[in-house]
Amino acid sequence: MTGRWLAALCAVLVMSGPPDTSASEDSPEITRRILDFAQLDGWANDDHTSALAVFLNTCQDMKDPDWRAICAAAGHQKPESARAFFELFFRPVLIEDGSPMLFTGYFEPELDGSRIPDSRYRYPVYRMPPEARGGNFLSRREIETSGMMTGRGLEIAWVDDPVELFFLQIQGSGRIRLPDGSAVRVGYGGKNGHPYRSIGQELVRRGVYEPHQVSAQVIRNWVRRNPFDGQELLYHNPSYVFFRQVDHVPADKGPLGAMNRSITPMRSIAVDPRYTPLGAPVWIEKEGHGPLHRLMIAQDTGSAIKGAQRADIFYGTGDAAGRAAGRMKDPGRMVVLMPIQRAYAMAEDPV
Repeated sequence: MTGRWLAALCAVLVMSGPPDTSASEDSPEITRRILDFAQLDGWANDDHTSALAVFLNTCQDMKDPDWRAICAAAGHQKPESARAFFELFFRPVLIEDGSPMLFTGYFEPELDGSRIPDSRYRYPVYRMPPEARGGNFLSRREIETSGMMTGRGLEIAWVDDPVELFFLQIQGSGRIRLPDGSAVRVGYGGKNGHPYRSIGQELVRRGVYEPHQVSAQVIRNWVRRNPFDGQELLYHNPSYVFFRQVDHVPADKGPLGAMNRSITPMRSIAVDPRYTPLGAPVWIEKEGHGPLHRLMIAQDTGSAIKGAQRADIFYGTGDAAGRAAGRMKDPGRMVVLMPIQRAYAMAEDPV
């Protein structure tokens, strides 16, 4: 890095002022403590160059002056200096709210579908109708059985599996493979305004499974083995997600995250932005099955991702990614890398 970039960056860091700590006003149990990079288990062994490339994908969209200055400096790094860059301009901050760390996984589903309905492709993927934009629209059951959606040109495509369509709505985005080998990518387009109800929890409530037995694949299998009761189980969740066609994202790139940029398998995570700024580097130490110690970038959010020690790891696209993501429910810890001045301003117990 040139002296000019370093001097400019330091000036911005000094002038940027304290961070927004509004989350702490609502949650008095939150603690923030600065760590040393030597305290990050496995830090020296990671591929920091890959993490830097993912950071650059979204840091230009961060608004605060200190982040923008660091992003400008990041664009001038050589691959071999990636680790030194993170160590020079950031400090690791452990943010805790009293709840244990929970890592889960998510993925981009791939469904088989067609632009034209037939005896195989019978289940429509809908755009949001205009009257649903205010919320308080029809329930899932009503949308699928009332006939009010048909004949209006709201269908993006038709798919061959209602269970996979249900899980596409849970994930919020995905790809639909067409018979000619091409694909349509769809993204979140809105909701019907009804609350989300977990069908996994409903199976536990009914005594069908114990909590530790429930996974996305277990639910899929049960619904397919029990067609009538399975359809009623899906109706238990009245929430319904509509989609939009996403044409501007290349097929070799990941789906769009909350920053409206493509996310990267095994380098992008979804976080709670009340505690972790979107675009920030985050060191994760996932324990359990297949321990994972890696520098990720916070580039997405999720309705179930709530808390300072909570993250969803993006596993990629397709069935293999879905199986890996579905098995993930592990403890550990996550440490947010903050610009130096911001880190010291927010920390309660700097070391």
